[in-house]
Amino acid sequence: MTQNIQTVEDMQVWLVSLLAQQLGIEPASIDAADRFSHYGLDSARATALVSELAAALGRPLPPTVVWTYPTPLALARYLAGDVEASGDSDPNPAAASEPIAIIGMACRFPGAPNPSAFWRMLCAGTDAISEVPGGRWDLVSLYDEDPAVPGKMNTRWGGFLEQVDRFDPLFFGISPREAIQIDPQQRLMLELSWEALEDAGVPADRLRGNPVGVFFGAMWSDYARLHGNDISSIVQHTATGQDTSIIPARVSYVFGFEGPSIAVNTACSSSLVAVHLACQSLRTGESTVALAGGVNLILAPESTVAMCKFGAMAPGGRSRAFDARADGYVRGEGGGVVVLKPFSRALADGDPIYAVIRGSALNNDGFSNGLTAPNPKAQESVLRQACRRAGVQPADISYVEAHGTGTPLGDPIEAGALGAVLGAGRPADQPLLLGSVKTNIGHLEAAAGIAGLIKVALAMRHGQIPPSLHFETPNPLIPFDELHLRVQRSLGPWPATGYPPIAGVSSFGFGG
Repeated sequence: MTQNIQTVEDMQVWLVSLLAQQLGIEPASIDAADRFSHYGLDSARATALVSELAAALGRPLPPTVVWTYPTPLALARYLAGDVEASGDSDPNPAAASEPIAIIGMACRFPGAPNPSAFWRMLCAGTDAISEVPGGRWDLVSLYDEDPAVPGKMNTRWGGFLEQVDRFDPLFFGISPREAIQIDPQQRLMLELSWEALEDAGVPADRLRGNPVGVFFGAMWSDYARLHGNDISSIVQHTATGQDTSIIPARVSYVFGFEGPSIAVNTACSSSLVAVHLACQSLRTGESTVALAGGVNLILAPESTVAMCKFGAMAPGGRSRAFDARADGYVRGEGGGVVVLKPFSRALADGDPIYAVIRGSALNNDGFSNGLTAPNPKAQESVLRQACRRAGVQPADISYVEAHGTGTPLGDPIEAGALGAVLGAGRPADQPLLLGSVKTNIGHLEAAAGIAGLIKVALAMRHGQIPPSLHFETPNPLIPFDELHLRVQRSLGPWPATGYPPIAGVSSFGFGG
């Protein structure tokens, strides 16, 4: 059939015909500029289509090619060898490149109330996932293994903090009456901000009146849901107590910081986007010091039910990143904060330094094969941008703390992008090491990225890389050897490279 294909147009006609045959529709009804998903091409059908294309063309094709080229026209151009430029050039290569130092940090994660405890559990390979605590909601009445049952969740599991309802309001100058209305996410970030500054050896009162920026990721508003539809429960402090924009604003107000105070919601990438914005603010001089991080508390069942209906939850309650058994993620809660300062200033001030952020990058999936479908080319592009801005060679990066949710589609696409950009040109005996903290504490969503960043900073300080859990059989859709990738399966020393350790941290939101 392919012998008469000489142009992109010929390839497009043949591809549309093949697609129409598989879907049982007329070729004339297919617009080659529309996404495959528009015509009902789900993951299973896409895999079958790729197999058929590979067999007909007599050459192997990446299993994610339909997500990389999400329309018949784009795929036809690729198959005909007429791929357009990726468009991943850095629009501002001469941007300020001052490294940013992490001089303090604090966290509260499942099974780990502080960074020291977090490091111990990572080294021990601890799985902190448990059944939903009895005080959260009635699991018996809300659970059903069938995700299609309305109003039910098909998971019994999560990563939970031991307590989320205790708070000393008077310590922060807040009246007990107001504290009742304040979302525990605000309370937690107040505590973690204080602890992070304490860890940095910087008294909060010394920064009062200074341009200190606060950048926090937050996604859900579960606490507001607990009040239900009782309109009579709305009081003076309800608005400020339950709005996510007040999570960073509360910290700025209590401590008297006068820099930017920004709540970031890009879903599961929120906290790393917050770090990115904080670094930009420091490099431009808008802030002299910045607090960055994220928070996620699972207080009401609605958000878990929503993610179950979305199809993201692993029924068995474990995130099996890059494993053949990957079937979704398990939710987790907690928060983390890092204190950031320009590297030169931190050295001059004699600050303790955990690690240095050399560069970061943001982008969006754009015209991908569905609103929440990952785009391999976009992931490759953002990796290249981050490396350029950091001034590092991709092959010099030893370890990546991956997004690594443990989903059958997301893992192969993420691994493929990492292999294409960071795996290329590496010696066979020096593969890029991968890990995911989600395998320990669950997916903290808006706080997921900061958990990964804190893990990497601790690993650099201790010169060791902790294991990524639940990795037994490699995902067959990921050619690890070909991509020069290897999942870190046990506690081991940081690879000896002859230069300071270099790592990456990835985080993606389901909106691109």
